Amino acid sequence: MALELTLTIIKPDAFSAGHAGDIIKIFEANQFKIVAARLVNLTRSEAEGFYAIHRGKPFFESLTAFMSSAPALVMVLEGENVIARLRETMGATDPARAAAGTIRKLYAQDIERNAIHGSDAPETAAFEISYFFPGIELLASARAKQL
Repeated sequence: MALELTLTIIKPDAFSAGHAGDIIKIFEANQFKIVAARLVNLTRSEAEGFYAIHRGKPFFESLTAFMSSAPALVMVLEGENVIARLRETMGATDPARAAAGTIRKLYAQDIERNAIHGSDAPETAAFEISYFFPGIELLASARAKQL
């Protein structure tokens, strides 16, 4: 198994509803180590930059408005195959289709206000981590453990 880093965001809906602690408990139960954390209140421009890959899609405007509407908790998680394991732990984007016990089944309101974000691939994780934690060499922790 590969030790990886991934970015996760406890989105404004879940953070404002007081679910951050419950979600972090789920991370810890799955042996996801938090190696960086930051409370953010994104500007619309910052949200648009982060979600630039979705520019032009029908949901882009509402997504960036939502993500800049209130504080969110951004974290870097480290663990064995953490990208795939976090995605499984999060559940389907649409909470109505998410498996029982997943974060989205437990805490999401709908397909857009879906409680949590997680990187979907190593390349995406690298971009997303550098977006919120520029200039921090986070990969050193993962590389050191592989040696």
